[in-house]
Amino acid sequence: MAEENFLSQVPAASALFLREEEVRRGIEYLFFGHAALWRTIDARLAENGLGRAHYRALYFIARQPGLTISDLLALLGITKQSLGRVIKEMEARALLATRPGNRDRRQKELRLTPEGRQLESAIFSQLRDAMSRAYTHAGQAAVTGFWQVNEALLPPRDRGRIAKLGKEA
Repeated sequence: MAEENFLSQVPAASALFLREEEVRRGIEYLFFGHAALWRTIDARLAENGLGRAHYRALYFIARQPGLTISDLLALLGITKQSLGRVIKEMEARALLATRPGNRDRRQKELRLTPEGRQLESAIFSQLRDAMSRAYTHAGQAAVTGFWQVNEALLPPRDRGRIAKLGKEA
């Protein structure tokens, strides 16, 4: 019940939504919302000896089976060395497999194994439940606004790549 009271006390943005105080409130909600969402799955990741970087890779490979390492690097915005470590660990645990690319044999395509798909799905269900609760509370118009704000935060060159996620699978 205390959670419901807190949520109902979130103020509406003022007509002067570009003032520093309004912008700071938005940044704070992004910081704390992001942290709370990831905390939802931290225990499950730890049980499997994985971290957030592992799940982010699992998530995007699940969204686009056959994703290349270079495409995953661009999506995650991490170094090649960091991604290499994550990929090697997940291959060693039989969560993902690599194979030469269909168009360019020098590229590696990434696919989740059945175990990898099962783990990603189980962890995703926790995130889905948390997001669904928040979406239900906020309502359709707020969800659309949330998507619009987040899309506007993206560099224009990334918007098309993100819009294609899940459409090629």
